[in-house]
Amino acid sequence: MAASPDTVSMAMFCDFENVALGVRDANYEKFDIKPVLERLLLKGSIVLKKAYCDWDRYKGFKATMHEANFELIEIPHVRQSGKNSADIRMVVDALDLCYTKSHVNTFVIVSGDSDFSPLVSKLRENAKYVIGVGVKQSTSDLLIANCDEFIFYDDLVREIQRSAARRDPKAGQLAARRTPEEDKQRKDELEARKSEAVELAVATFDALVAERGDSGKIWASMLKEAIKRRKPDFNESYYGFRAFGNLLEEAQSRGLLELGRDEKSNAFVYRSSVPALQANPGEPMVTEVALVPEEASTAPAPKRRGRGSSKRPIKEEAQSQADPLPAPTVQAESTVPTLAEALDAPSENKPATRSRRGRKAAPETA
Repeated sequence: MAASPDTVSMAMFCDFENVALGVRDANYEKFDIKPVLERLLLKGSIVLKKAYCDWDRYKGFKATMHEANFELIEIPHVRQSGKNSADIRMVVDALDLCYTKSHVNTFVIVSGDSDFSPLVSKLRENAKYVIGVGVKQSTSDLLIANCDEFIFYDDLVREIQRSAARRDPKAGQLAARRTPEEDKQRKDELEARKSEAVELAVATFDALVAERGDSGKIWASMLKEAIKRRKPDFNESYYGFRAFGNLLEEAQSRGLLELGRDEKSNAFVYRSSVPALQANPGEPMVTEVALVPEEASTAPAPKRRGRGSSKRPIKEEAQSQADPLPAPTVQAESTVPTLAEALDAPSENKPATRSRRGRKAAPETA
C-alpha cells in the first residue's frame, strides 16, 4: 500500500528518449513533463528528478526540463550502445538511491521499456512503492504488470483537453460538426469502457468477499486499491468517470452493487442478500414443512378420558380414526393413544387408594 501524502517521498527517473519517441509515435504534439509532475505532486513530494538522454539530439526539450528542476544526465548516443548505456546508468542510480536513502519510499520510472522490469522487481523487494509512467501504445505489458501503479501519459493529455473544452465556449461548436455516425461510435465506445470498468469493480468485490469469507461491507478505498493491484494502469477517467465514486454509483444503478456511507462519511460497498421468500426479516420463513401438520390436523386427536368413562380397545379406536388417512399416518398417530393409555392405566389396574403408613402407638401415660 502507498503511504499517506504526508510521508511519501518520491525519486523520479526518466528515460527521456523512450517516452519522447512514444509521444511522437502516438501523434501527440510534444512531450510535456508538467502534467506528469502535477499528478505526482498530488501523492507527495518529489525529492529527486533525473532525466537520461543524449541531449544533443533533444535540445528543444532542455529548457523545459531545466525549468522543472530535472538533473539532465548526458548519455552520448554511440551507435547501438547509446540506449543501453542510458538504461544501465539509470538502473545503477536507482539502486544506489534505494540502498543509501531509506527515507525515499516511492520510485517513479518514466519509461515504457520492458528492460526496466527487473529494476522494478528489485525495488519492490526492498519495500519500495513503484509508479510507472508511459505512453499507452509504446509501453510493455510486462512493465505495467510489475509496477504498483501505472499512469498513462494519454490519460493526462485527455484530462487537459477536457478541461480546455469546458473553459472554451467554442468546444460545443466543434462537437456539433461531428456526424451522427461519429457521435454514435463515440457513445458506443464510451459505454463499452464503462461496462468494462463496472465488471472489473464487481469482479474485484466478489474476490475480496470470497477472500474474507463473509458478505460484509468493503470500504470503497480498499476496493480501489485492490483494483489497482490487479490492474496497475487502472484510471477511472479513462472509462468515462470523473471519480471512483461515480463508477460505484453506475454499478449501483445497474443493480450489481450497493453503495452506502457510515457516520464518518466513508463510503463502503456491499451487496444486499435478503431472501425472496422472507419479505419481513422479523417473521419466520414459510416452508413446505408447515404443510405436514396441516394434513395431520384433519384427524382429531384422541381425548383423555376420565376415570369412570367407558373405553374401547385401542385397536378399534385407531382403525376408526385412520380410515380417511394413508397407512403411514396411522402408524404415526397410533402412538398417541398409547400415551393416553399410559396416563389412564393407573385408574384401571390399581385401586384408587392411598397407602398409609402404620402409626406408631402413642405411649401410654401413667
